[in-house]
Amino acid sequence: MNYDFILVGHGLAGGILTRTLSQQGYTLAVFDTFKANSASRVAAGLINPLAGKRFAKSWLADKFVPFAIAFYQQIEKEFNVKIWQPLPIFKLFSSVEEQNTWMGKSSNPAIQEFIKQVHLNLPLSENINQEFGAIELAQSGYLDVPVLLDILLAALKPPHILINEDFELARLQINPDFISYKQDNNTITARKIVFCEGYQAINNPYFNWLPFSPNKGEVLDIKIEKFPTECIYNKAVYVLPFGTNGFKVGATYNWREVNEQPSAEAMTELQERTEQIIKKPFVITKQSVGIRPAVRDRRPLIGWHPTHPQIGIFNGMGSKGVMMAPYLASNFVASLNGAQLEPEADISRYLKFFKRI
Repeated sequence: MNYDFILVGHGLAGGILTRTLSQQGYTLAVFDTFKANSASRVAAGLINPLAGKRFAKSWLADKFVPFAIAFYQQIEKEFNVKIWQPLPIFKLFSSVEEQNTWMGKSSNPAIQEFIKQVHLNLPLSENINQEFGAIELAQSGYLDVPVLLDILLAALKPPHILINEDFELARLQINPDFISYKQDNNTITARKIVFCEGYQAINNPYFNWLPFSPNKGEVLDIKIEKFPTECIYNKAVYVLPFGTNGFKVGATYNWREVNEQPSAEAMTELQERTEQIIKKPFVITKQSVGIRPAVRDRRPLIGWHPTHPQIGIFNGMGSKGVMMAPYLASNFVASLNGAQLEPEADISRYLKFFKRI
């Protein structure tokens, strides 16, 4: 069986790259095994163009955000499904000093398109601790990532194929002009292979020289009766409406203990930070863990192996894959015809770490 590409992994990055390649007419063999607690399926799917305590514009947000929203809206139209929920983010101020800091930045034209309104004075609320006001963001919201992945998997029909098994590197053979993968009773050949394995890339001998820095993220599902759902609240954690009286709260970042076991420390941290935002009682219904494929310089890792141009990687988007992946997938596919990869995402920036074997 012959294909243009073998793709390994169908999380958020792999799913979006699969979609982009197939839209350009390439044939695909996709290896993926379902994992309920993959980073993609655990994540809230948030697009937040101004991140962190300093309200700094996310890297290339002016490119990534409109491209991503249009990408998800096209899928909604094509499959008649709702996956993208545009919602303003209320980034709550913690103090008068934080208000003043923000007002000093508010005249910056580079971030104006992402600001809907600055609320220096908000009324007393029975639901929210909002005494110091908030900045209300535009072009924000969340993606239902599990539904998106299920849709894209279901769309993998001939001439494409979905192979529900783990990819075994020992079965991969690299030839001068193609690659082949030997199954028990079949051999799959392709022009190229792209690894979209998430944090498991640290175990891939072709790319384990790249500076991945996986981190553990934990989120809570909570229930709150009669709580407003017209926005996402953010102060140290996000509180995001999801389902009937349901909300997601997250997320933690833990580089020290990169495992998939829920921790009491994360539970306590998320609970305490949620109580700093909301005034009403809530019930925790679930605690979930995912391992993010983060990178030391907080930039993705995409491109082609230095000595094996048939082997590519599309990975390393950390907690911002929903925002980054559609644009970068388009850029990655364009590179097949000679376009330049986004320089700050191209793995060639780390060639000094590669040791030729």
